[in-house]
Amino acid sequence: MAQITLTLPDGNQRSYEAGITPAEVAADISTSLGKKAISATVDGAHWDLAWPLESDASFALHTIKDEDRALELVRHDLAHIMARAVQEIWPDVKVTIGPVIEHGWYYDFDRAEPFTPEDLGAIEKKMREIINRRDPVTTEVWDRDRAVQFYKDNNEPYKVELIDAIRGDEPLRMYWHGDWQDLCRGPHLQHTGQVPADGFKLMSVAGAYWRGDSDRAMLQRIYGVAFLSKERLRAHLNMLEEAAKRDHRKLGREMDLFHFEEHAPGSVFWHPAGWRIFQNLINYMRRRQEAAGYVEVNTPDIMDRALWETSGHWFNYMDNMFLAQTHDDRDYALKPMNCPGHMMLYNHSLRSYRELPMKIGEFGKVHRYEPSGALHGLLRVRSFTQDDAHIYCTPEQLQEECAKVNELVLSIYKDFGFEDVHVKLSTRPENRIGSDESWDLSESALKTTLDEAGMRHTIFEGEGAFYGPKLEYVLRDAIGRDWQCGTLQVDYNLPERFGSTYVSASGEKLAPVMLHRALFGSLERFTGILIENWEGKLPFWLAPRQVVVASIVTEADDYVLEVVDALKKAGVQVEADVRNEKINYKVREHSVGKVPVILAIGHREVEDRTVTVRRLGEKQTSVASLADIVSELSAAALPPDLAN
Repeated sequence: MAQITLTLPDGNQRSYEAGITPAEVAADISTSLGKKAISATVDGAHWDLAWPLESDASFALHTIKDEDRALELVRHDLAHIMARAVQEIWPDVKVTIGPVIEHGWYYDFDRAEPFTPEDLGAIEKKMREIINRRDPVTTEVWDRDRAVQFYKDNNEPYKVELIDAIRGDEPLRMYWHGDWQDLCRGPHLQHTGQVPADGFKLMSVAGAYWRGDSDRAMLQRIYGVAFLSKERLRAHLNMLEEAAKRDHRKLGREMDLFHFEEHAPGSVFWHPAGWRIFQNLINYMRRRQEAAGYVEVNTPDIMDRALWETSGHWFNYMDNMFLAQTHDDRDYALKPMNCPGHMMLYNHSLRSYRELPMKIGEFGKVHRYEPSGALHGLLRVRSFTQDDAHIYCTPEQLQEECAKVNELVLSIYKDFGFEDVHVKLSTRPENRIGSDESWDLSESALKTTLDEAGMRHTIFEGEGAFYGPKLEYVLRDAIGRDWQCGTLQVDYNLPERFGSTYVSASGEKLAPVMLHRALFGSLERFTGILIENWEGKLPFWLAPRQVVVASIVTEADDYVLEVVDALKKAGVQVEADVRNEKINYKVREHSVGKVPVILAIGHREVEDRTVTVRRLGEKQTSVASLADIVSELSAAALPPDLAN
């Protein structure tokens, strides 16, 4: 029997006969490790303890303490355990697929009757019974005919269809959790008892078309979440409860900011207060960009097919585009992004190296098709505005311009209270355009930018755009959620495809390098993120209704209007409330609307030329002179870029 050598993380090596399993290696190292091991890493691949080792490899064993690996396995096993529980309770239910997702898993079922909340409780109870049985998890590789016949005999047509979709040369791995079986790539735990029985919860049921095809059967998808301890689960559920209170859709109604209509799915109907927030963001970004040397432009919303063919979007992005055909049989597309329009602006004139870097910015409305089931308030829409910009520069200027964008975006996020920023570096995908040399240069420029700034980042191999690698800026909000916002992409390819050039110092015509960058990203989405991060209590300068001056008695109405006039002249967004209602009613109503400051005025305030100040979230009131409150609120109304 051939010998193989396994190199352990500490550099030590162990030799075994080929075909030994990681479980046997773990038991050979120590009896306790043999019991505690849950999986292995073999040459970087996650490996089931039951899979044989056939060649020399780097080798590491994992226990439940290796959180990332453990969570992946626990959530995957729970998907199987849930499907087993469902079929133990309702044997006629057919199973489909059950992948791991963020924080948990889901599994799709074909059942005639809808699952109820009581059903979820019964499934959870059965799952814990299965976990407590400590049934062994075993695996085999079957040939295709045997697997298909097995599922036909067991009336599982969805599994037969899944097998038909698997490449003929790919092995079919079958897993048993006790006597319940599923088709799965693995890996899995050694037995059901390795799953923490108090670390999971079934959350909800939703409809889902089989394989995402609306012409196929509607299935029932059960979602679950799982963690390695009861405490982690409780913290996650508390976060979800807090997130529900911060839901921007609920707050948008309470603050009268926006709404959606079935007549225009995925497009926002902005109300006056919401549009004021939106315009505050645009005005802020406009000032920051102008200070950084950008010029603002505007390009058409709909353009001919030929433009999108040149850019590559027609062939690489068509499924996400809204298309139109005119009576003269010309094909058009609503722009899903602004870059081809900016290429037209750049190409309109002959450019000199002296004009570079040239920075073109646009608050452009773009349109991208999202499935209706994916739409989610402001956070996932079909029509949105980008603070999009493109920088045309020479190769020699590339590194400096990347650094400037990185510095600008971090400064902007800090102004909005986001200082915990992580960056994803997405590298070349398989379906890319351009040479390997240009991709090497592009990826190197982004990597150097992050390294020189000392920024933590994660590399996502193969997830760049088809025309260039990108940085994605991920913000962490007040309750620990991550939001991907800004992007920076380096692109050698589009300028070449569009024939863009500049005249160099030597008189040659050369192609510029193009940087794509968006800092807020989608303004609609960023607005939703801000509302949720601040729970509707936006910073004073950004709040759409900064101050309400409310009368306590009708005799105070004239002074109320005087205060309002003084604040307006000082640049404060203010309105009067002189309705014949009790002051407590007015305060409650405007507090629900998240007005930061309410100034109450009665007989005493009129006589003393003062106001009683109520601040959102504070129980105590204070009294201030008119001159002092105007001065204070005028200063607070300044955006951070003007206040510094």
